[in-house]
Amino acid sequence: MSKRLIAMVCLLGVGNMIAYAGTPVETRVPVEHVFSPKGFDSNDNAEIVISGFLPNLCHKSPRTKVIRSGKIVKVELTSLYYDASNPFCPEVVVPFVEVVKLGLLEKGNYKVVVNGGWASDSRSGLQVTEAPSEAIDDFVYAGVEYVEKTEGSRVVELKGYNPTDCYELDEVKYVDNGKDTLSVLPMMKRVREHCPMKMQPFSYEWEVPKTLSAKKILLHVRRLQGGSVNSIFPNM
Repeated sequence: MSKRLIAMVCLLGVGNMIAYAGTPVETRVPVEHVFSPKGFDSNDNAEIVISGFLPNLCHKSPRTKVIRSGKIVKVELTSLYYDASNPFCPEVVVPFVEVVKLGLLEKGNYKVVVNGGWASDSRSGLQVTEAPSEAIDDFVYAGVEYVEKTEGSRVVELKGYNPTDCYELDEVKYVDNGKDTLSVLPMMKRVREHCPMKMQPFSYEWEVPKTLSAKKILLHVRRLQGGSVNSIFPNM
């Protein structure tokens, strides 16, 4: 075989390897923990929160699929996976916190199964109460964008923007699920009738109570625009 032909075969082989390495497939992702916040009623868009680690940078973009059957909610957590021969897949563990939207659920106790039948099969329960009214939310919450933590301190800062200055923080309430999650409710009060639309930055300090014994707890902060902001807190 001529040197030129050998070179062409080698290039073809390398090209096939690169093409294979560059074509992602969908695979399930290892799950570390499933958090089930308390405080949802039948008019809320219920959520659970999943924490875990992508084994390396070959895994991209965690995604979820939800199947509801009666009082059982099945969640499949996957990611796009590039073959390890891809040169852009360094061995770096990437932690993630994924919010899974379950939609409107009827009153009752639900069983949540994540990646059922797989090695990282994780299970939890979720309680949904009867809504006291037809309103989506009974209170106005602050427009929290993120939770700022300081190492060694139980005081966190809830930061974000409110769409007007005619609402002020009334109090920060919370409800725990008795296990590993604090649902944080930054409740606002109206102080004026005239409400010009003007974005107002805010930072509210809040001390995380010592009501749960888990080493890591989830701060599930309800927000003005619906949904939540979620942050894992080291419960030292």
